[in-house]
Amino acid sequence: MKAIDGPADEPRRRGRPKVSTDEDKRVQIVEVARRVFVKYGYAGSTTAVVASEAGVSKQTLYRLFESKEELFAAVVAAHRRLMLDLPRPAEDCSIAESLERIFMLDMDEDRDADRAGFLQLVFREAAQFPELVDILQREGMLASRQELADWLSDRRAERVYPGRSGKRRPDADGHDLRRHGTAGGPCSGLAQAGSAACPSSPLNCDLCRRHRPV
Repeated sequence: MKAIDGPADEPRRRGRPKVSTDEDKRVQIVEVARRVFVKYGYAGSTTAVVASEAGVSKQTLYRLFESKEELFAAVVAAHRRLMLDLPRPAEDCSIAESLERIFMLDMDEDRDADRAGFLQLVFREAAQFPELVDILQREGMLASRQELADWLSDRRAERVYPGRSGKRRPDADGHDLRRHGTAGGPCSGLAQAGSAACPSSPLNCDLCRRHRPV
C-alpha cells in the first residue's frame, strides 16, 4: 500500500534583518573610535581604521562625522559619562549619597583605568595637537561642570524631597553646595590638575582627588 505523503515542509521563514538606526551606528562608531584612539594615539588613528573595526563603510562614517576631529569630539562627549553619571533622574537620597553615584566612587579598577587612559592620550599628544585640549575643555570639562551645576541647581530648587513627608532639609545635609561646580569643588578637579581638594567635606575631597586629570 502506497504511503500517503504528508504535507510538504513549508520553507523556513526568515525574519527581517535588524536595521541599525543612525544613532545606533553613531554609538557603535564612537565606542570603537575611543578604543582606536587609546590604542594608536590620535596621530596614528585614521577614520579608515575606525570604520573597518566598527564594521561600517567610510561613506557611512563620514556621513555621521565630517572629520576625525569631529569624531574625537564625540568620543570626548561620550567619555564624559565615565567621569560624571549625568544627567540622571531625581533621587530620594541625600546630596552626599547622590554625589557618590554621580562620581561613581564604586567604579571597578578596570573601568577607572579605562577612563584615565583616554585622558592620558590627550595630555600625551597635546603638544602636537593643541586642538585636542580645546576639545577636551569644551566637550569634557566645561560641559561636565555645567551638567553638575544644573543638577545642583535642581536639587537646591527641590528643597522638599519626595517620600519624606514634605520635611524640609538643609541643602547637601549641611554641605555648602556653592563649593561644588566652582573653584575647589569636584568640577575644578576635572578642569585642572593639582587643584586643591574641596574643603566642603571629606567625601568631596575624595571626589576631587578621584577626578583630577591623570
